Amino acid sequence: MNISDNSSPIAIHCESVSKNYKKIEALKNINFDVKRGEIFGIIGPDGAGKTTLFRILTTLILPDNGTATIDGFDVVASYKEIRKRVGYMPGRFSLYQDLTVEENLEFFATVFNTTIEENYELIKDIYIQIEPFKNRRAGKLSGGMKQKLALSCALIHKPSVLFLDEPTTGVDPVSRKEFWGMLQKLREQGITILVSTPYMDEASLCDRIALIQNGQFLRIDTPENIVGQFADILWAAKSDNMHKLLEDLRNDEQVKSSFAFGDSIHVTVENGQLTVDSLKKYLIERGHKNIEIQPIEPTIEDCFMELSNTQI
Repeated sequence: MNISDNSSPIAIHCESVSKNYKKIEALKNINFDVKRGEIFGIIGPDGAGKTTLFRILTTLILPDNGTATIDGFDVVASYKEIRKRVGYMPGRFSLYQDLTVEENLEFFATVFNTTIEENYELIKDIYIQIEPFKNRRAGKLSGGMKQKLALSCALIHKPSVLFLDEPTTGVDPVSRKEFWGMLQKLREQGITILVSTPYMDEASLCDRIALIQNGQFLRIDTPENIVGQFADILWAAKSDNMHKLLEDLRNDEQVKSSFAFGDSIHVTVENGQLTVDSLKKYLIERGHKNIEIQPIEPTIEDCFMELSNTQI
């Protein structure tokens, strides 16, 4: 099923978009395109500018500078047309808590002059999981069920572009996995998906990603290419005193960067600058015991930390 009648290969175009909130630069000269039928991820921490970008692209707020289009329609001049074409699932659950599952879905269908029956096939795979609870009030649903209801409501009018702002925040790991499975099926139906997330592990589930920090894009590419461009040597380090270990690693001039990752510290060094044995010797001299240093493969999070450290 081809959702959109737009023949352009570009579904979302963003050029030099900036937005300030008084003295805070929320977005700084954002440029990117999203191809039709693509899952494009905006990856970054809270406060990086993801929600501001989504609100501009869904015509809820105006940019201070720059231009953006959805399906070729300008977000300022053609906002009414865009609102017919996009589905938006904000980060916080924004449906009517006192309405039932079915009543919420009927309401959103009515807003767009359609019915549940008319577009049921589009939401069937998602809605069928919560349909047994259609008479339950939305406020009484679990996190995963609220997520499925919100997605169903965002899709009920057959949008060509779907905006999902941190849709898996606060949702259990099983529901997160199910949700991304749903997105893959929607992509196969021709829907373009722009999704933001603070979870670096979700980046690998997108076709392409943009890493964002402090309102700026650090890099745009496929997850594989971003990881492949990681140029430094990367080690995972442990000792009997992890707090002191991080402090001592950051005081070593030959260590390029060191950050806590779970139960270890990820250490980057430039090629030829340091060996595992010399680093162990340095740490032993500073009283560390039970030292473990192992080479590891970089993740998107390692790439993000490297880019944040060098570009911002």
